[in-house]
Amino acid sequence: MSNLAVVEGVLERITYANEENGYTVARVDTGRGGADLLTVVGSLLGAQPGESLRMEGRWGSHPQYGRQFSVENYTTVLPATVQGIRRYLGSGLIKGIGPRIADRIVEHFGTDTLDVIEAEPKRLIEVPGLGPKRTKLIGAAWEEQKAIKEVMVFLQGVGVSTSIAVRIYKKYGDASISVVRNQPYRLAADVWGIGFLTADRIAQAVGIPHDSPERVKAGLQYALSQSADQGHCFLPEEILIADAVKLLQVDTGLVIECLAELAAEGAAGEGGVVRESVPDPLGGDPLRAIYLVPFHRAELSLTGQVRRLLSAEEDRMPGFRDVDWDKALSWLAARTGAELAPEQRDAVKLALTRKVAVLTGGPGCGKSFTVRSIVELARAKRAKVVLAAPTGRAAKRLAELTGAEASTVHRLLELKPGGDAAYDRDRPLDADLVVVDEASMLDLLLANKLVKAVAPGAHLLLVGDVDQLPSVGAGEVLRDLLAEGGPVPAVRLTRIFRQAQQSGVVTNAHRINTGQPPLTQGLPDFFLFAEEDTEEAGRLAVDVAARRIPARFGLDPRRDVQVLAPMHRGPAGAGHLNGLLQQAITPARPELPEKRFGGRVFRVGDKVTQIRNNYEKGANGVFNGTVGVVTALNLDDQRLTVRTDEDEEVGYDFDELDELAHAYAVTIHRSQGSEYPAVVIPVTTGAWMMLQRNLLYTAVTRAKKLVVLVGSRKALGQAVRTVSAGRRYTAVAPRLSGRIPVGNITKK
Repeated sequence: MSNLAVVEGVLERITYANEENGYTVARVDTGRGGADLLTVVGSLLGAQPGESLRMEGRWGSHPQYGRQFSVENYTTVLPATVQGIRRYLGSGLIKGIGPRIADRIVEHFGTDTLDVIEAEPKRLIEVPGLGPKRTKLIGAAWEEQKAIKEVMVFLQGVGVSTSIAVRIYKKYGDASISVVRNQPYRLAADVWGIGFLTADRIAQAVGIPHDSPERVKAGLQYALSQSADQGHCFLPEEILIADAVKLLQVDTGLVIECLAELAAEGAAGEGGVVRESVPDPLGGDPLRAIYLVPFHRAELSLTGQVRRLLSAEEDRMPGFRDVDWDKALSWLAARTGAELAPEQRDAVKLALTRKVAVLTGGPGCGKSFTVRSIVELARAKRAKVVLAAPTGRAAKRLAELTGAEASTVHRLLELKPGGDAAYDRDRPLDADLVVVDEASMLDLLLANKLVKAVAPGAHLLLVGDVDQLPSVGAGEVLRDLLAEGGPVPAVRLTRIFRQAQQSGVVTNAHRINTGQPPLTQGLPDFFLFAEEDTEEAGRLAVDVAARRIPARFGLDPRRDVQVLAPMHRGPAGAGHLNGLLQQAITPARPELPEKRFGGRVFRVGDKVTQIRNNYEKGANGVFNGTVGVVTALNLDDQRLTVRTDEDEEVGYDFDELDELAHAYAVTIHRSQGSEYPAVVIPVTTGAWMMLQRNLLYTAVTRAKKLVVLVGSRKALGQAVRTVSAGRRYTAVAPRLSGRIPVGNITKK
């Protein structure tokens, strides 16, 4: 260490900071005159402009930026000059103090400012324009900042980035250092944004051995949670063992031993995992399935509850048992002005006479009209009808269609922090008929919560298009309920109605679904802009969405046009296109406040989406996939406000901005359940691995009026031809049909 150089100076500004690894490029004033600033690089976690730093490191040179100092570690000293204090407080370090208020405070107290905030924060009320409320807020924020500083310095020693360090502190408070030192793998389970790999790096830094059972068990659970993120409810044992050996780089024998311990803990009800024998969906020998406990519980609970509803003696809509259907349907036709097709009639009868039913079918086949008919008839018999959908947009559409109130499933169940619902088996929904639209989006955990809340004797109708992508979360509930030999009655609408046949969007959706290429010539609402080069295709997609469609069709580029990309990465991926679309639609303007966070810039007017479930936000939580527009950005309070598509104003502190991403372009997976007047879909050979029929079909069916494909004919052909072979590991279908005996969980 002796050959490290020492540099002291005041941190003037941070020019770049990588939130993931803490790597920072900053300019430091070493006292040789303001114009002559030194560039320093390295991990400057938690350092704020205005602070005096004592840095240890090495001198080096950069071909483009010249002489620079590479920091290996540093300590901070509070600034001593008025100028330093002003910059320090105005840097956004403390909530409630922005540049304007910092100026006022420093003008009043001068070099004593920091001593006053530290020892007598009540005196801040002497500053003109600072009320008791803000004074109190600043005092509390200062205390928290001091505590965070200690934790930061410790976490810096074990290589944790600023944003994650703040989150660790929020979760554990003063216990942060002890948790990180003694139970680092807890972080992966408890703190959003920390995966096993970050926790593993921390564990290594605090000296936990590579082959410790604690590490191996955490790695096994991480591998299972990763597979849940890919849609699986369980993993076959041999796949899990192979994944864990690869991830952990340890002996197979050690992994098998630790898995046995986890299974024993699971069988004893002490966390761990559940091991159970389930049928192989491909018809081979039974699989030894390994589940994380919540997914196993949810499968048992969902299937048990569906069977209970189906066999319930009571009926909350008994009026439909012996109804004269001809009479009822002609009354309905007079009311709606249209006759139902035979398969639609079957669906109406099914929903009103059976306790659980599924209605599926593609666009233009009359699902919406059938749902409206079911609701009309139920209401005519004075039934209490409750309508819901997984997303705000889908719920809005359902409400417009039926003329009745509809809400998201989350709001309907009144989910609480932690994810528990206000309505469940002990307190079911007061509804005779529960209709859920866009049911292909229901993952196992949400479907379980929903079905648990349906009262015995009530009817549940799930409506959705089973050919779309399955849910973002684990499971494929709609497909499992429709499985052959299962107990749930279903109707599949297949006939395209005449008015829908005139729509290029509908026609092409059905062509894609049957493996035929879409027609791209001579249609007023379906276009292909051919461009073989992936980068050019990305740029062209942006031009089409931001300029050409608004000019030709009079649509609003922010509200009415959505770019849907097969993947997030790459030059035609949602991530890159978001940056280009933001420049085109919400460019920087001098009078427009903005906040840089990680690699993103947030501005008022930005279209954004929530990227994790957060039960603490809003009235009933804000959920992964919720879209909104930034309506306010306050640099003093360090808060940004989003108006969601459910018309709710939701506030975000600046340190929570990693929960938001821009949504000018989103992946097709994230667009499920939403409809847009126009969609632009880059289809490029750069997304080769993702190009599958159900992906393209889902994207095209998001459009109400207009589809523009941008990209290569070759890639389009690949997407239409490729049927996704990737079935998900779930045992809901065999449980429903009684092919898994109860109590076959194994400890060994």
